[in-house]
Amino acid sequence: MLRGRLLAESLRVGWDLRVPSLRVVRLGRHDVSGSTSAGRPGIWTFVDFEAPDDAADALAEALAESLSGDPGWYADFEVGDDHVVVFAGRVFRYTKGDRAGREAAVEYGRTVGVPEHQLDWGE
Repeated sequence: MLRGRLLAESLRVGWDLRVPSLRVVRLGRHDVSGSTSAGRPGIWTFVDFEAPDDAADALAEALAESLSGDPGWYADFEVGDDHVVVFAGRVFRYTKGDRAGREAAVEYGRTVGVPEHQLDWGE
């Protein structure tokens, strides 16, 4: 079972994320005003999800299409031994522990304006 998180605020306005078998397992709103940067709201809606492993490619593609790139946002999930990090129009998938794979995703996040302290997804 793949598991991950996205922020509702990261979705493009007017866009629906539709992936068969995707299931929301937790939904919560949190005040993060002390740790956000310019152009980002101070309250975020965390959406934790899961889906069968075979939905990973469809989910990554759907997220790449639906995430806003202004400012840079990302969503991520784990599937098997892989970590998938998705930005608007771009997907990174690497084996957990692959430092070069992780660094490529982090570096890309920097180029699209994701604040350094938000490039902290776990392994």
